[in-house]
Amino acid sequence: MLRDCGTTTHPDDDVEPPMDTEPDTEPGLEVLVGRARRFCSPGATERTILGICGPPGSGKSTLAGRLLDRLRADPPDTGGPGWVAYVPMDGFHLADVQLERLGLRGRKGAPETFDADGYLALLQRIRTNIDRTVYAPGFERDLEQPIAAAIVVPPEARLVLTEGNYLLLDEDPWTAARALLDEVWYVDVDHDLRIARLIARHIAHGKAANVAREWVLRSDEVNARLVEDRQGTADLVIHLHPVPHSVSHPAPRASEQG
Repeated sequence: MLRDCGTTTHPDDDVEPPMDTEPDTEPGLEVLVGRARRFCSPGATERTILGICGPPGSGKSTLAGRLLDRLRADPPDTGGPGWVAYVPMDGFHLADVQLERLGLRGRKGAPETFDADGYLALLQRIRTNIDRTVYAPGFERDLEQPIAAAIVVPPEARLVLTEGNYLLLDEDPWTAARALLDEVWYVDVDHDLRIARLIARHIAHGKAANVAREWVLRSDEVNARLVEDRQGTADLVIHLHPVPHSVSHPAPRASEQG
């Protein structure tokens, strides 16, 4: 099973406990890897986009990283490691200069502090430009700023993992972005553990402990409630805890039934 153990820092998400790395202790992860691989049948020419969603501190980037490692290590017969790519939503954070202009610096991380139209446009390019290299922005955690063209989706990529807080948000342009995703998996985690992770992340990036806690409870938790309200619309819910995790399947969307 997937377990949390120890502490580590993942470059794309929170300071948080990772999952075990021994393959024989992760049958849950192998189930998820198998589910991701099923989208890409031998000789497939279309590209699949798999979304991973969850509130801040849930561990979605760590899970995406584990999936990415496993999928790259075992490509389809006709592919190499480049058959799968990873494009987190974090690169679409508005830069601080824009947040200051808009009066949103104190809401950094909220839906309105992302270039959601830019993210939608990227997903459209990833979906349609399958014979061309697509570049995407990344996010530098030390600077807390987006970095242009830091990520590449090569033409050979047939599966693209994307993750972020708001993939299931029920307002435009997020709903249009959701329509471009083949599935969205929701990562759920114990509330107190998630809060502790977020406070630790902010401290690691320079905030004093009292300031970090205030930010989490004032800002991050408002954002978390928006995300948690949409859990029931996910294709798959993954429950991560300090104890073994379980996977549950919400009712399929109408497009899946039959």
